[in-house]
Amino acid sequence: MNKATKQKWQAEMLIGRFHDLLLGQQFAQQQIGYIHTLDVNYGEPLPVRKLLEVEQVAAKAREKQDSRNHQFIADVNADLHQQIEDEIDKCMDNVEYIYKEIIQIQDNIPATLDILAVKSASVGRIDPLITDLHWLGEEILKFINLPQYRPEKDPAKAVRVDNPSLALRYIGLENLKLIVPTFSLKHWTPHSTAPFQMLKRKLWETGMAAGIASRSLAEEKGEDGYKPFVLGMFHGLGNMALIRLYLRLFDALWEKNSREARENGNKDRHTALSEIKPEALFLRNLMVEKGARLSCKLIEHMSLKYLPIAQAMHDIAENKPFDECLPLAQTVLKGRAYSYYKFLQKHTLIEPDEAKALFTHYQFSGKELKLLASTSLQNLQLRIER
Repeated sequence: MNKATKQKWQAEMLIGRFHDLLLGQQFAQQQIGYIHTLDVNYGEPLPVRKLLEVEQVAAKAREKQDSRNHQFIADVNADLHQQIEDEIDKCMDNVEYIYKEIIQIQDNIPATLDILAVKSASVGRIDPLITDLHWLGEEILKFINLPQYRPEKDPAKAVRVDNPSLALRYIGLENLKLIVPTFSLKHWTPHSTAPFQMLKRKLWETGMAAGIASRSLAEEKGEDGYKPFVLGMFHGLGNMALIRLYLRLFDALWEKNSREARENGNKDRHTALSEIKPEALFLRNLMVEKGARLSCKLIEHMSLKYLPIAQAMHDIAENKPFDECLPLAQTVLKGRAYSYYKFLQKHTLIEPDEAKALFTHYQFSGKELKLLASTSLQNLQLRIER
C-alpha cells in the first residue's frame, strides 16, 4: 500500500468512525476496540470452589441452551433487518416519497434558495415564500428578537418584532443566505432519534460546522461562500432521511412481525422479537453506504436553477479522487473533513497521526488549517442592525 492509498484508507476509516460517534461514544469506542479501564481486573484472582461433576453437566447444558437461544434471536434479528433493508432499497428508488414524506421538503425552500443566489434578489421576492411557511416565519421571529439583535438591551424597553415581513427586512439578503439554509436543516433534522441519544443535536451541529467551514474556505480564496455553505449544510441530508426511514420501518415491521408471530402461535419467535432493538451497526452501515448517494438524489430533486450544487454533490457521492472533483466539491470535502475532525477530537477519538493523514489526503494548506482553527463552527457571526 503506497502512501496516498494509505491516506485515502485512513480518511475513509475516519469517516466511518464519525458515523460511529453519531450513534454514541460508547458504540464508537467499541468499534475501535477501546477498553474501559474499569473493566480490567488488575488483582489476583480469588480462589473458586471446584464444581461438582453434576454441576458441570448442568452448566454445560445451560450454556448450550443459551447459545441456541442467542443464535435464534440473531437469526430473527437478521431476518427483520433484511426486511427493513429491502424496504429501504425500494424507497431509495422513490426519491419523491423520501423528499415529500420522510424529510418533508417544501417547494418554497428551494425556490427561496434559488432567488437568494441571483443578483436581482430582493426581500420582496422571497417575503411571500417565507411567510407562507409558518415554521420558518416563527424561527425568523425568534431569531430577530434575540437579545443580541435588539437595539434596546433592557428587556423592559425592547420592542418585539412580531411581523415576519418586517423581520426579513431587518435581517437583509446577505444574512438570509445563511439563515434560510440553517433553519431549513434544523427543521429537517429528525425530531425523535431514540434509542440513539443526542443524535438530533449531533446531526445539527456537524451539518452546521461543515457549512461554516466550507464557506470560510471559499471566502479565504476570494470566492462566493453561498454555494459551499448550502452544500456543506445539506451534504448530510441523506443521513437524516435514512435515520428517519430506519426508525419508522423498524417500528412498523417489528410490529408486523410480532403480530404475525402471535397470530401463528409462534411463541419462540415472538419472544425473540421482544429482545430486538434498533441496531446501531446496521444504521451506521446504512449511512456510510447509502447516505451520500441519497443526499445527491435529494439535492438533485430540489431542481435548483441558480444554485448549481448538484454536480458537486454527485462527485462527493461517487467518492471521486479528490483531484478529479469539481472545485466546489473539493471545498465542501475539506469543510466536511474538518467538521468531522473537530467532532472526533472533541470526543478524543482521533490521534494526531490520523488527523495529519486526513488533512494530507484532502490537501489542506497550513493557511487553511490556521483559518479554520480560529473560526467558530457553531456561530454564524451575523451583523444585524435594527
